[in-house]
Amino acid sequence: MENEIKIIAFCCNWCSYAAADLAGISRLQYPCSVRIIRVMCSGMVHPDMVIHALNQGADGVMLLGCLLGECHYQDGNYKALARAEVIEEVLDDLGYEEERFTIAWLSSAEQDKLVEAINQMHQSLLDLKSETP
Repeated sequence: MENEIKIIAFCCNWCSYAAADLAGISRLQYPCSVRIIRVMCSGMVHPDMVIHALNQGADGVMLLGCLLGECHYQDGNYKALARAEVIEEVLDDLGYEEERFTIAWLSSAEQDKLVEAINQMHQSLLDLKSETP
């Protein structure tokens, strides 16, 4: 389908991936448009990975990590936050809309927050597609 949304979600192993697992165990519903890629830390996600995902056809990219100050690798999520600023600038320079990238912080017990973030991203991408001629 042409209108099908594709979202790549880079999830840190310790919190956001665990929250995704808990969402599944809890049978929470979220769009099947998301493809989760587990990384050990959100700070490991290089801007090139985000750009590559978009260039290969992803409609949006999410970076999901531990709560700020709670990283299992001390300051990995602060590195991810700094990289997110670079990613947003580069995406703007390349002509990508700001809605196509988002970053969120959650604990392993916040499966509801994960589902909400995915739903928000999915809806914003649907809105963006409907605006595009």
